[in-house]
Amino acid sequence: MNSEKVITAPSGYLALLLFFLLGGAAAYFFATHSPIPGVIITVVDIIVVLCGLIVVNPNESRVLILFGNYMGTVKSGGFYWVNPFTVKKKVSLRAFNLNGQQLKVNDSVGNPIEIAAVIVWQVKETAKAVFAVENYLQYVNIQSEAAVRHLANSYPYDHIEDETASITLRGGAEEVSHMLEKELNERLERAGIEVIEARISHLAYAPEIAQAMLQRQQASAIIAARRLIVEGAVGMVEMALNKMAEKNIVELDEERKAAMVSNLLVVLCGERAVSPVVNTGTLYH
Repeated sequence: MNSEKVITAPSGYLALLLFFLLGGAAAYFFATHSPIPGVIITVVDIIVVLCGLIVVNPNESRVLILFGNYMGTVKSGGFYWVNPFTVKKKVSLRAFNLNGQQLKVNDSVGNPIEIAAVIVWQVKETAKAVFAVENYLQYVNIQSEAAVRHLANSYPYDHIEDETASITLRGGAEEVSHMLEKELNERLERAGIEVIEARISHLAYAPEIAQAMLQRQQASAIIAARRLIVEGAVGMVEMALNKMAEKNIVELDEERKAAMVSNLLVVLCGERAVSPVVNTGTLYH
């Protein structure tokens, strides 16, 4: 595999000056009725001088190939003259945005999900981009899709699916983006491509299970909220009993404590406002 060789080409302005001088000489021979020297100079002027002039724009490059041999790459912007017989392939060094299409894949526990990624990349080594792969633009598209599919297969969508997972697609955005960027750089290194940034742009359950998963998430949220409410209510009941015992407000036997705990838990854990009931008797009558 060819490694990149950056070269500095001669200035094109000197070659352009030579082009005009040779053109003037050819015009002189034509004017003095000497067409043969004029034709020879004109042919040399056009083929050798004019055809070797190139313009390299900022953040662009020209890969030079002479009779099947890689001669080098001109990366600096400017006006140059190169061997007129070389093939000059233009390769952009600008950053590209790849907005990947939504893919339907299975996560690590088998749930169908929809996922898409935005990838920012640029050509780092022009020789690899031109010679190592057939079409580096198509290569980036296909390998990016393969990397996103592999990433989705490696992690669960959420902790609800796998409570032991340290990283999930939804909860570990930074870690997932880092893993995707690392895998893309490994896959695209062969083509001389560097991935600057890669992030998940779309993540959702597939439509056929989205409603069921939403209900499951809602149920999990309700259970978590209830657990927190019960823990808080038990702490408040314990605090109330301790305060009453410290200040000797009233002495309660075990049965009355149980009744008080039951009433307080109903008040604190109930979803609706409690309607008080006036007891005109005692607990035993």
